[in-house]
Formats: sequence, C-alpha cells, structure tokens
Amino acid sequence: MATKNQMIRRAVLLSAALASMATGGVMPASGAEPTPPGPTTARPSGSGQPGEPSGASSGASSGATGASSGKETAPQQSTTPSGQATPGAPDSSSSSTTPTPPTTPDSSGSPSTPPDAPSGTASDAPGTPPSPSDPRALPDPAAPDAPLDPRAPGAPGVPGGPPSLVTGDPRDFGAQIFRGNAFDTCQAPSVSTMRAWKGASPFGAVGVYIGGRGRACPKQKHLSPAWVAAVHKQGWKLLPVYVGSQSPCVIAKNKRKVRMSGKDPYGQGRREGQDAVRQARKLGMAQHSAVYLDMEAYRYKNKKCADTTLRFVQGWNSAVRAQGYVAGFYSSANSGIAHLEKARAAGARGLPTAVWFARWRVRPSVNGERNLNPKAWQPHRRIHQHTGNKKRTYGGRTVSVDHNLVDAPVAIIK
Repeated sequence: MATKNQMIRRAVLLSAALASMATGGVMPASGAEPTPPGPTTARPSGSGQPGEPSGASSGASSGATGASSGKETAPQQSTTPSGQATPGAPDSSSSSTTPTPPTTPDSSGSPSTPPDAPSGTASDAPGTPPSPSDPRALPDPAAPDAPLDPRAPGAPGVPGGPPSLVTGDPRDFGAQIFRGNAFDTCQAPSVSTMRAWKGASPFGAVGVYIGGRGRACPKQKHLSPAWVAAVHKQGWKLLPVYVGSQSPCVIAKNKRKVRMSGKDPYGQGRREGQDAVRQARKLGMAQHSAVYLDMEAYRYKNKKCADTTLRFVQGWNSAVRAQGYVAGFYSSANSGIAHLEKARAAGARGLPTAVWFARWRVRPSVNGERNLNPKAWQPHRRIHQHTGNKKRTYGGRTVSVDHNLVDAPVAIIK
C-alpha cells in the first residue's frame, strides 16, 4: 500500500513539474495556481515584434504586458488568418464595410488624413500643410470661381448654392500676410521719400496703383521694377491696386468714361484680370501675390447694374486666381462691399479672396464693418481704409495719403 501511495505522489509531483515548465513559472505550492509570466519572464512570441502582441496571445488573459522593456503594449490589432498582426485592419466585430480613408504621415511622423484640395495639387504630398517657404500653387479653395456660362448657378439672376463665408488662412495656399498700418497714394513716392518714411512713420506697407484704364495717375514717375525692389529691400510690404473698368452705375463723374460693357462683363473682367497679373509680373511681383481690384462706389441697388458689375468682378477674380495670384477687391463699404456681402449671402460664386473696404471717420477696425458678416472673409482677409486725403510729413517729406489698417495678403517680391 505504501509503495502504491509513493507512486501516486510521484505522478502528482511529475504532473506539477510539467505544468510549471509549460507556464515558464516555478513549481507551485500545493493547492496554489501557477504564477503567470510577468514582464521579466514573458517568452518572445513566435511571429510578433517586440512590444506588440502576437496573433496567438493578443487579447488573452495571460497578463503579459509585451516586451521586456516594461512599456505598455500597443492597442490590440486584428489578425490575419495566419495569426500575424495587420496594422490598420478594420475590427472584425464592426458591421460597417466602408473602408477607412488612407492616412499619410506628415513631417512629424504623425498620421494625418489628406485634406480635400482642388485639382492641380497632385504633385503635393497629401497631408503636409503648405508653408510660406513651400507654398502650393493653387487658388483659394474657399472662393470657388463662377462658371463662364451665364446660366450657371451663382451667376447674376440665377439661384446660387449654399452661402460661403470665404474663410481660411490664405497662407495655407501660399499667400503672404501683413498685419499693421499702411498708406496708399495716387503717385508712388520716390525711393528717397520711402526711405525717409520708413521707421519715422507708423506705416509698414504701401498701396501702389499698378495699372488699369481707370487709374487716376496713369503716368507713374517712380513705379518700376527697380522701385519695387528698392522699397522691398527697405522693408516695405506692397499692396498692388488695379483700377479697371468701372460699374455702369458708377457715381463719380470722372469714372464714367471707363464704365464696363453690359454685353459680356464676365469676359471683359477676365481680360482685365489677365492684364492685372501681367502688370504685377512686370514689376517683379511673383505668384501668390495679392492684386486688388479698385471698384469705385456705384448704385448697387440697381439690379441690372449690380448683376453686370458682379459678373465683371467674377471674371476678373477667375483670371487672377487662374494665374496663381490672390484676387482682392476694394470698394466703399456702403457700395461694392455691401453688394458683395449680399451676393455672398445669396450663394454667389467667384467672390474675392480678400476685401478692402473704405469707411472713413470711424475707429480703425478690420472686424467691425457693419456691412460684412463678422465671420465672412476671415481670418487675414480684410483691410479697412479709415482716413482719406490727409497730408502727412515724416522724415522731412510730405505726401497726401489715405490710412489703412491691414490684416490681409500682400505682394510677394522675387
């Protein structure tokens, strides 16, 4: 009997020893559960990588924490039939069959979903935000251009789409932003005057009239590629202004001789937009530069006149953006700006990227214009001309100027 009991005891001990070897732990005491392997005793899985659960042990109740470094294991991944982990595979318990959009690592190594972008950006790495040093050659995605077809949605007299606020940072598509005070004057001052004003005046940018058949000072004494290069080197930022054809119902008598045609205002606007870019290029202003269309006050409540004017502006904007420049628009706050805001709210397309509104004798503010939706043309898309026709003297040089508060795109000088 004793011999039989000894044989039974040996069999029990041998079974316990085999169990201990199978778990990688020590021989348990009588009646105790085997100790699960911890971070220092975990065996490497056959196919998994360090720090990742293997297909066999993923989600198991063994208590393993992964690699021997002690770091927490990566989130559980689904497995292929072979048992190897497949990063990014959908959860097998999910009832959805819609594939997850692919992600592309950005420069920091973090995954990011490629942004929606208009056509023409295929050469850019998706998911990598553009920067001023590496701008994308694409127009403002927040200001889709109106189609050429006069019957297309958004054309004057044709119901538009959902209103667009024309928002987003213009630097995302290559623009350069200036924030601060600027002056504009009909005749570009001499290089020496600009040097005298630099630092002595409160201004950091200057509006220059680069062309257009409605320009009040067509013979510019100083404005040239050399002038642009010189003042840029002095530290000035430039706001190019193009005074093209004016509205059929323009108020100023001296502008009525350059009123636009009502036959094909969109086509006329495109031709003048192309000329605006030509003039900017001649002066050394590169792509992604802003060019502002000057549209003097007009009677926008005259529907036929307003429709013609809007169509011209849409054509001008389309041509400017198609060549890689930023389309801006200057007008009276109670006239052209009020008109464009009304058109925007009605779902019109082909609107400017930035607006420059004239409202004098009020506190300077790019955000306080009552004829603009507070959320529209934001951020860095506004200029407020708040004071006009004032003689100012700095550094011993006197110039008659308008004052502007700027938070908007400027010219980029080669």
